[in-house]
Amino acid sequence: MQVSVESTSALERRMTVGVPVERIETEVNKRLQQTARRAKVPGFRPGKVPMSVIRQRYEASARQEALGDLIQETFYEAVVEQKLNPAGAPAVEPKTFEKGKDLEYVATFEVFPEFEVQGFESIAVERLQAEVADADLDNMLDILRKQNTRFEVVERAAENGDQLNIDFVGKIEGEAFAGGSAKATQLVLGSGRMIPGFEDALIGAKAGEERVINPTFPEDYQNLDLAGKVAEFTVTVNSVSAPQLPELNEEFFAQFGVKEGGLEGFRTEVRKNMERELRQAIKSKVKNQVMDGLLAANPIEVPKALLGNEVNRLRVQAVQQFGGNIKPEQLPAELFEEQAKRRVVLGLIVAEVVKQFELKPDEERVRELIQEMASAYQEPEQVVAWYYKNDQQMNEVRSVVLEEQVVDTVLQKANVTDKSVSYEEAVKPAEAPKAD
Repeated sequence: MQVSVESTSALERRMTVGVPVERIETEVNKRLQQTARRAKVPGFRPGKVPMSVIRQRYEASARQEALGDLIQETFYEAVVEQKLNPAGAPAVEPKTFEKGKDLEYVATFEVFPEFEVQGFESIAVERLQAEVADADLDNMLDILRKQNTRFEVVERAAENGDQLNIDFVGKIEGEAFAGGSAKATQLVLGSGRMIPGFEDALIGAKAGEERVINPTFPEDYQNLDLAGKVAEFTVTVNSVSAPQLPELNEEFFAQFGVKEGGLEGFRTEVRKNMERELRQAIKSKVKNQVMDGLLAANPIEVPKALLGNEVNRLRVQAVQQFGGNIKPEQLPAELFEEQAKRRVVLGLIVAEVVKQFELKPDEERVRELIQEMASAYQEPEQVVAWYYKNDQQMNEVRSVVLEEQVVDTVLQKANVTDKSVSYEEAVKPAEAPKAD
């Protein structure tokens, strides 16, 4: 087998492979002999058909099959011999494909970029330091109570924060418009659910009252036919309900799976959850800074095959998330290219860090991570057992741990400063990373 390789760009390779005719004929004859043992030809017993008849009937298909298999086999033999690392399937162009002659073909493909991760010292990381204070815990309890607010009917004028049950009919220039009417709909005043001016105009209204209000649709309203226009809504108030915050009692605690310990037990459980959220938020922000730093310090070219595969994965994820009758391939590729490029480049960089520093998943950290994730459930022992019985889930956890070890490796060399902040600031979502 003869092999020659030409670099047509930084990542693209054009490899010419020559396969001796003797190897081709050996493969063709092997297939014809296999066919002869099972072929059914009128006038001959199975296994007794003369080879001349077998060759006449089946040689063309046997040769086609042999050539296809040989291209696949010799391609991988050639890339191993040339120490190449293909990043996708090759485009194969036969040059000679005739009976009695050597097979020669050209395979064009991309290879993974070869590089060494560098620039660790140039990466600046601000590591947040925070704790859950009693005031943070009290605030969280208030949030949980508000999330479980109940509304009770009252006989008074509506106030901001009340829930109204209303019927309404909307018109523009005397004509009803699509989506402008509803019956027995629940509306919390001050929620911002309706267009500006609608909810404010109902403050002070009482059950049984009818009001005519004239809010204006915003200039940037999604329905361009309504944008910027003044509407007339006739609103009938069926009832007014005031918000009632639940008491911090056994019934309330039970909604969150806390059945013992009373208020102190509930506060302890909520604090644990807040501390877990805090650790995850700080870890996530540090990781994002490390990854951004690695990207900036290691600009590498992305194989088109890997980028295309990642774009397709993101398309599928988008369809699964948002539904509809659209097919993934109908979504424009450019919508996903920046995110796909970031993912592919980071994947290559992280893999290279693992290789450079010979990292392997720390099984103790794997165990600790599983236990931490399980602690959010009512029966953590069952969750831990489920993970250890599921190879795919275990491999995913090991991948997460390995990525954490990559971050730790970078932090040992990066410029890290610690900053004390409040709990609220620490858990506030970070800005989305910029794609290169």
